[in-house]
Amino acid sequence: MVPMNATATDSTLSPLELQLQQARQLQTGGQHAQALQIAQTLLAEAPDHDEVLYVIARSQRYLGQIDAALETLAHMERERPHYSRLHEERGHCYVVLRDAPQAIDALLRAVNINPALPSSWNLLEGLYRMTGDAVNAAIAASHVATLKRLAPEVVHATSHFSDGELDPAEQIIRAYLLKTGNDVEAMRLLARIGLARDVLDDAETLLEAVLKIAPDFRAARYDYACVLLERHLYKRACEETEKLLALEPHHLDYRALYASANVGLGEHERAIALYQELLRDAPGAADLHLSLAHSLKTQGRQAESIAAYRAAARARPDFGDAYWSLANLKTYRFTDEEIASMRAAESAPSTQTVDRYHLCFALGKAFEDRGDYAESWRYYSQGNALKRSESRYRPEIIETNTHRQIDVCTRAFFASRNGVGDSCPDPIFIVGLPRSGSTLIEQILASHSRVEGTHELGEIPRMVLDLQGRQPDLDDPRYPGVLSELAPEDFLKLGEKYLSETRIYRGDKPYFIDKMPNNFRHVGLIHLILPNAKIIDARREPIACCFSNLKQLFATGQEFTYSVEDIARYYRTYLDVMQHWDEALPGRVLRVHHEDVVDDLDNNVRRILDFCGLDFEPSCMEFYKTARSVRTASSEQVRQPIFRDGLDQWTKYEPWLGPLKDALGDELTRYR
Repeated sequence: MVPMNATATDSTLSPLELQLQQARQLQTGGQHAQALQIAQTLLAEAPDHDEVLYVIARSQRYLGQIDAALETLAHMERERPHYSRLHEERGHCYVVLRDAPQAIDALLRAVNINPALPSSWNLLEGLYRMTGDAVNAAIAASHVATLKRLAPEVVHATSHFSDGELDPAEQIIRAYLLKTGNDVEAMRLLARIGLARDVLDDAETLLEAVLKIAPDFRAARYDYACVLLERHLYKRACEETEKLLALEPHHLDYRALYASANVGLGEHERAIALYQELLRDAPGAADLHLSLAHSLKTQGRQAESIAAYRAAARARPDFGDAYWSLANLKTYRFTDEEIASMRAAESAPSTQTVDRYHLCFALGKAFEDRGDYAESWRYYSQGNALKRSESRYRPEIIETNTHRQIDVCTRAFFASRNGVGDSCPDPIFIVGLPRSGSTLIEQILASHSRVEGTHELGEIPRMVLDLQGRQPDLDDPRYPGVLSELAPEDFLKLGEKYLSETRIYRGDKPYFIDKMPNNFRHVGLIHLILPNAKIIDARREPIACCFSNLKQLFATGQEFTYSVEDIARYYRTYLDVMQHWDEALPGRVLRVHHEDVVDDLDNNVRRILDFCGLDFEPSCMEFYKTARSVRTASSEQVRQPIFRDGLDQWTKYEPWLGPLKDALGDELTRYR
C-alpha cells in the first residue's frame, strides 16, 4: 500500500511549530488575544508563513478586528492563493460585516477547492436562504447532509487532501482504516492519495477492492478509470468509462475522461469529435480547449490547433500550458501583445507555480525566436529552477540502477539464457535521451509500408515496476537483480505479455515501433523477453542534446532535465549503460548519430532499414510527407525536410553554457 508517513510528535516539532501549536490551543480555548500575541511574534521570524498568518487572521476576526483580518488574509493569499481555509475565513469576515454577496463569493471559492468544509456549506445554506435563493440553498444543504453521513476522520482527511496536505491526510485515513476495516469512502480517499503520490499500483488495487464491495460507487469507478489512464491501460480505462457513460451519458467529467482514453489509444479523430462536443456544452473550459488542441496538433492540423490553444488562453489568461503548447509547436511566433500578456501573468502574485514555469518556458522560446538570447536564457533558467523545486527526482537512483545493470547483466548471464523469451520479431525499439533525434528515426521507419508508428509506449516501464514489487526500496531495488531469479518460461510469459498489451496500438503491419526513450536502461530486459526485437540507440552530441532538454518542458516524467547537474549526470549514466550493452550484447543495438542522419540522410536511412531487415522504400526519404499522428515535442519539426539549423542552436547560448560543459567533462568526446 501507499507508504506510511510517521506522525509528527512534540519531540520532532520545530520551536516555531511548537509555538504555533500553542497558539492554536489558545484559540480553541477562546483566548484569542494571547493567541494573536504569540502568532505576531512568530511572524517576525517567519513573515510569509501561511499557517501563522491564518492563526493571526482568525484571532483578529474573533477580536472584532475585521479590517486587519482581511488585510492579513490578502497577505496570506499572495503566498498560498489556493488554500481553501483562507477563503473560508474571508467568508466568515464578510458574514460579520453583513456583506452577503462577498461572503458567498469567498465561501464558494473555498468549497470549489475543498468540498469537505462543513462550516462553509452551513454558512452558504444560511446565506442563500437569507437572499431568497432556494435552489442553491438546497444544494448547499445536500452537501451538509453528505458530510454528516461520513465519518469525521474521513471528512478531516479529505479536507487535508483537497488542500494538498497529503501527509496528514494519509496519517488520519490509515489510522481510521486500521480501526474500522473496510470503509469504502476511506479506501477511496487512500487510493486518491496514492494517485497523487504516483503510487499507481496501490491505488489500482484499492479501487478494485472498493468496487468489489460497492460496484455502484460511481465516484470510485471514475477514480479507477483515472488510475488506469495514468497507467497507460487505455483500453481498460475506456471500458470503465463506458460503464459510467451508460448511466450518465451527459456527465462532463466522464466524457472528458473517455476522450483522454481515446487519445491514449491513438484514436485522435474520435477524440477530436468528443472534445468538440464537450466544448459545445462547456465553451469556457480552458482545459478542454487545450486537450482538443493537442489532438489537432498530433494529427498535423496546425492552424486548427493554434486556434484552439489561443481559445484556451482566452478562457484563462494565466493558463501557462496554453502558451507553452503554442511555443512547443516550435514553428509558432508570439505577437508583442501575447508576450506582454505572458510577462504580466508570470509576474502576477496570484499565478500558480505550475502556470509560472509553463509561462517561463514559453517566454524563453519567444525571446529565442526574437534573437534576445540573454532574456531567453533568463526565462529558461527560471522555468527550470521552478520546475526542479517541486520535483522529487534523485539522480543516485538512476545511477544505482546503471551499476546494478552492469553487475547483473553480464555477457555470461545472457549466454546462459540464450533463446528464452518470445521469438516474435515485430517490435522495433528506439531508445536514448529525449531530444536526441529519436522522433526523426521513428518518422523515417513509420514511412515504410511494413512498419506501424505507435508512440512512446509504457509497457516496458510498467513491467519494470511490477518486477520491483510492492513498496520498492529505491536505494536497494529488486530490479534488475530479480532477473537472475526468473525461470526461462517467465521471460517467455513477459514477452507474450508485452506483445499482447501493445496489440491495441497496432494495425495490420508486420512491424511496430516503441519509442519510449528511457528504455535504454532496460535493453537487457528487452533482449531477454524479445530476443528478435530490433533496438536502435538514437544519440546526439552531448551539449546539443542536454541544452535542448534544458529548454524543453515535458508533459510528464523526464525529471532529470530541469538542472544542468541532473541532465549531465543522466547523460553520463546513459553512456555508461549503453557501453555496457555494447560489451555484453555485441551487435544487438544499432547506434544512430543524429548529426550523421542530418549530414547524410540517404546512407543512414539505408543503414537503419538494413538493420531492421526492411527493403529500401523511397517514402522513407520523404518522411515529412507521412500523414500520421506524432505526439512528441518534435511533431512539427518531423513534418518538414531536414535542416541543419537545429544542430548548432546551442552555440547562441554559449556564454551561459560553461557550467554545462564543465559538468559533461569527458562525455563531450566519449559519446562517439
